[in-house]
Amino acid sequence: MTESYGELLPQLVEVVREVGVLAASAHRTQPSGSTNTGEMMTAFAAVDGPTSRLLRERTYELRPGARWSRDEVGTGVGDTGEWWVCDAVDGAVHFLQGLPYWGVTSTLVSDGKPVVAVVWAPQLDLLYTAVRGGGAHLNGMPIAPSRKDLASALATTSQPPWNIEPERAGRSLTAMLRRTLAVRNLGPTSLQVAQVGSGHVDVFWEFGQDASNLLPGALVAAEAGALVTDAAGGDWTPAATSFVAAAPSLHGQVLDVLGRSAVVAR
Repeated sequence: MTESYGELLPQLVEVVREVGVLAASAHRTQPSGSTNTGEMMTAFAAVDGPTSRLLRERTYELRPGARWSRDEVGTGVGDTGEWWVCDAVDGAVHFLQGLPYWGVTSTLVSDGKPVVAVVWAPQLDLLYTAVRGGGAHLNGMPIAPSRKDLASALATTSQPPWNIEPERAGRSLTAMLRRTLAVRNLGPTSLQVAQVGSGHVDVFWEFGQDASNLLPGALVAAEAGALVTDAAGGDWTPAATSFVAAAPSLHGQVLDVLGRSAVVAR
């Protein structure tokens, strides 16, 4: 099965690039000028509509038997059969603000597990790819996570669009700020998680359910050699309410920090 998924990868890269070029043609370096959320949604729909249709059409051609997950910002991923989990413009807010921190993601999920993933940030020249059991690459080169200690680590985090757990997120942020070199939010969740795999980021963590945004980067990070779990150290699944991706040298320390922050709050 790994071999067939490996054969699918270059075709999926072509699809993602085609969609990314279309999205990039609509991107502007100045903010959209929207003054409220309604105007922002209208402006985004003008880009997301055609790019999402193209992505859906192309992935269907690649895998006609795979179903399409409609839930781009939630947890609706089937646990049986094959599903496409895709986002034609991942990082909508950044895109509308005229920032380059956005991308295109496409992940094939089989029986609840990601098996092929592509994460492309066109304006950052970052193309992450991974196949389950076949490793992970950035711009065609094999990648591996960092070997830092926690005190020198760059940690990143984000908040799920509709499943925010602000209390847990806030406590964990305070704890991680005290133990790491820096904490940042560098754009789309999928890209930040993938960057753990290449060592550009040392740790990513998040509380809340966010499967569709986490799946692509989770496969990239895991195939690169990072440890991907929930905040308790258990296997991460699309239904999990927490997520940690970290270099092996840091993972245990990160779980300890997050665990202590939860205990302090009780």
